[in-house]
This record gives sequence, C-alpha cells and structure tokens, in this order.
Amino acid sequence: MSSPAPAPLGDPGPFSRFEFIVAWRYLRARRRDRFVSVIAALTLTGIALGVAALIVVTSVMNGFNAEIVNKLLGLNGHFAAYPIEARFTDYEAAASDLEAVDGVVAALPYVEGQALASGARSDFTGVVVRGTSAASIDKLTLLRDGAILGHWDGWDDGEGVAIGRRLAETLKVGIGDPVTLVTPNGRETQSGRSPQQRSYPVKVIFDLGMTEFDALYLFMPLRPAQTYFNMFERVLKPGVAPPDFDAPDEEKEAAYDRVYRVSAVEVFIDDPNAISRMRNRIGLEVERPLVLSDWQQQHQSFFEALQTQGTVMFVILSMIVLVAAFNIISSLIMLVKDKGTDIAVLRTMGATRGAIMRIFGIAGVAIGVGGTLTGLALGLVIAANAEAIRAFLSSLLGFTIFPPEVFFLSSLPSRTNPSEVALIVGVAMGLSFLATIYPAWRAAQYDPVEALRYE
Repeated sequence: MSSPAPAPLGDPGPFSRFEFIVAWRYLRARRRDRFVSVIAALTLTGIALGVAALIVVTSVMNGFNAEIVNKLLGLNGHFAAYPIEARFTDYEAAASDLEAVDGVVAALPYVEGQALASGARSDFTGVVVRGTSAASIDKLTLLRDGAILGHWDGWDDGEGVAIGRRLAETLKVGIGDPVTLVTPNGRETQSGRSPQQRSYPVKVIFDLGMTEFDALYLFMPLRPAQTYFNMFERVLKPGVAPPDFDAPDEEKEAAYDRVYRVSAVEVFIDDPNAISRMRNRIGLEVERPLVLSDWQQQHQSFFEALQTQGTVMFVILSMIVLVAAFNIISSLIMLVKDKGTDIAVLRTMGATRGAIMRIFGIAGVAIGVGGTLTGLALGLVIAANAEAIRAFLSSLLGFTIFPPEVFFLSSLPSRTNPSEVALIVGVAMGLSFLATIYPAWRAAQYDPVEALRYE
C-alpha cells in the first residue's frame, strides 16, 4: 500500500516565522552590508535618546511643579481672606467661622510686612516678616518640621524670631544672636512717622528646601509682630478722660486699650483644586464680608510660565524622535536598495508582495520598538536617580548644575507620570510604524525580472 503524496507547501500566512527570520537576517551586521546595519543601529540609538530625554524632562518638570506647589501650599494657604469693610480686628471670630465650613482644614490669622534685617556682622537685607501664633505653626507642618536648629517651645511667650538657613548665612547669625529689623512705618510724631528699629534674638533656624522661603522669610510671634508693625487701634478706656497732647507716653498708654488686627487669614482646604466650589461655599456660610484671593490667582503668571515651558520642551524634544523616525525611512530605503536581488529571488520563489512589505515593515518596526524600549528603560532609570546624577555631575564638573538660586529648590525633584510615559512610548512607536510604510511599499513594488536582468 503506497503512502499518500505530501501536500504542497502553501502560503504560511501573514507575519509568519519566515518573515521574522528574513527581517532579522537583514538587520544583522555582516561584512558586505555592515554600513546599513550601522545606520540602523544609529537610528535605534537616536530613538532611544529621544524617548529617554522626553521621559527625563517631563519627569523633572512634573517633580518641579509638584514640589513648588507643595512648598507654596505648605506655607501659604489656598485662600487669603481679607476684610472688606472694617479693619480686621475680629480675625479670631472670622477664623472660627471659616474653620466651621465643610472642606476647610484650617484658618490661620497672620501679620505680614516688609523690613530691613541685619546681623551684628552683616549689612542690611530685605526680608518678609510674618507674624504667626504657635497654634498656627502646629498646623503648618512644613514649617514646624523644617526646624534644623532651635525649637518652637514657648513661641507665643517669647520675642524670638525664626529665620531660614540661607537668611541666617546671609546675616551671619546663629541661635541666640540678635537680628535688627528696621521699618519706615514707625510711630506717629508731630513731623510724621518715624522709622522703627528693634532687635530680636534668633530662636529657630529652619530649612524648607525652597530658596525663596529660606532666604527671604522671617517669622515672629503674632503679638510682637502686631506691635512692631503697629497693627492695633487705641481705644479709650471706659470712664477715662483723654490725656493731654503733651502728657507722658506712659500716661497715654495707660489711658487706652489696644485692639489688635491682622493682615489676613490664610485658609487651607482639603482639595486644592476645588477653588471655585469652596469660594462659593465660604461666601454662603460665612457672614463676615471677605475678599478671597486663591493660590492660583496669586501665582498665576508663575504657573502659566511653567506650563508653557513644559509644553515647549516636550515639542522640542519630540523633534528628536521625529528625526530618528526619518532616519528609519532612510535606513530602510538603503536596505531595500541593498537587498534588491534578494527581493527578486524571494519573489521568484513565491513570496507575495504582502510578504515582502511585511518583512521590511517588521525590520523598521523592530528598530523603532527596540529604540523605544531602550529609551524607556534608560529614561526611567535616569528619572528615578535625577538628584543623585545631578550631585555627581556637579562634583565632577566643579560647578552646580541647576543652582537653587535660579530654580528655587535645593534639590532636583523628579516625578514620573505613567500616562505621560505611555503617551511618549505610543508616539515613538507610532512614528516608527509610519516611517516604515513607504520603504516597505517600495520594496513590494520591485519587479523580479528587472532586478535580476543584470545579475
């Protein structure tokens, strides 16, 4: 009994093992076509560098934005509530009403003003003086936990001040050293206001990791700050006759009570993005007429500049991937030219136009996918170790990369956004796929008769 004849070999179908084997052989570096393989390797490297650069830059920009927002909102409220009608002497009641609103975490009264500060061995420098209470500092965890020297115990009882590490270096002072503050808004005299000068010992030195705060802000207890900036009203005591104009200062002070006021009340909410909703809720539930200035309004130009910078950087770095995608076109066209005879032989052996197109498409996509995955791994590693790499390069080169005086932060933050990484990978692979279409189509149009005529 004779065995049945073997069935004829048919079309293996699209994306068969045969097509992948041929595409891989075309990409391997051999002596005769090493130049084409080198071009393909350089194209893969270009895509990898472009993807890595995009991931690193977007991660650093995200980290920078998040760190700036955390620092700003960790020390400044989401809203600043200012009085509309009378001076803000009922700030304690207003703060209680604000904290009773659902969604409000804390309402902290404060006094703020500008002054000139100097140490015993330094010149004057401008500072922002902020008066706040110990209860407020307990709620400002960034400030409370940022103390590196000294302590906050007995803050309301004493007249010491808290300054940033960089300001302490500028003033050349340490714990217990006096800091002299000078402001032009002193007492009223017959010839006008006289400058006011007072000295306070340094009680706390803090480091918040943000240059603007560490080099500019000086904190002092709320009541001394109210006194220093004359944030009070003199109200004649009941049953006491007004003293004569030329009466001694002690007699004048004894005849009046002081009603203190504040600059504003900082309002912290549980959702920093719910600005509009909380503004309406506070307006409905708090009877005291207040003007609410939110953090987005206060820093609008700054964050718009950051967003514009991030968009521009993304577009510019995307050009690297785009140029690498054009290199895929050129390398595949060179590969098609170099493999003209091979294409003709495959066609005579029964390979369809679709198979030829898929072979070169696989070769081009392999370059794009390999470059994208390499760039993905490289970018994630660099983004995860951005600060360590920055410190190493700074010590190696002998100068500071990303100086904190310019970029506001003492370290280089990095925060990788998975959705942005997925977008970058998708764009890179999409461009790589589009770049293979034309060269693969050209390879499928080869006429085997014309290609073998002169062989």
